[in-house]
Amino acid sequence: MRRQTSRNLLFRRRRFDDDVIILCVRWYRRFKLSYRDMAEIVWELGVLVAPSRILRWVVRYAEDFSQLWRPFERAVGGSWRCDETYIKVGGHWMYPYRAVDELGRTVESHLSRTRDMAAAKAFFRKALKRHGQPLTITLDGFEPSHSALRRMGMRNEFNYRWENPVKIRCCQYLNNIVEQDHRRIKFRVQPMLGFKTFYNARRVLVGIELMQKIVKGQFRVPAHFGHNFGPIWRTALSS
Repeated sequence: MRRQTSRNLLFRRRRFDDDVIILCVRWYRRFKLSYRDMAEIVWELGVLVAPSRILRWVVRYAEDFSQLWRPFERAVGGSWRCDETYIKVGGHWMYPYRAVDELGRTVESHLSRTRDMAAAKAFFRKALKRHGQPLTITLDGFEPSHSALRRMGMRNEFNYRWENPVKIRCCQYLNNIVEQDHRRIKFRVQPMLGFKTFYNARRVLVGIELMQKIVKGQFRVPAHFGHNFGPIWRTALSS
């Protein structure tokens, strides 16, 4: 790979080219690869990178990449299906809260150390702040999630009782779509050796969710960005 003459400020003072960093981060999040696998792949491309360096890139650029892609994100539907799953971090169970709309498009995600009302409130506030008020919110039978929404509604954090209120319902079959969507995340997390810290787990999951949104077609990419992933990513991250 050739060294670039002009660089994205996001990668300033980095020894490796922008394209190398973007490719390593993007492929690691998308495919079932270890850091050692990723290092061997880029070595085949003529670049020698230590697996530990790729780990630092993945953690460092997770939230930056997600924020730079956000202006191109399409609006989600008004029917949210919410659920929580579990992953192991440092030998303990942690709980990713996730929501998708009626078409399976990712609404929001939030990793929590606990599975309780406070965690549910943090997740719903994050989703409401980013996407506004939905028409319906579908939950499973886990009571703390219902309690969190009731208390938020009573505090007027969203329209709970007045004209055109948000409909909160519990239906096992309508939530199948989000339970199936958990597989996309667990499919990628499974081959990893495990997260050692909550900080790393949260940032890596942000990156995985971003890649799944791209796969689902949740971003409106302008035509002048190009048709290949390389130019699209370079342009999106520099816009």
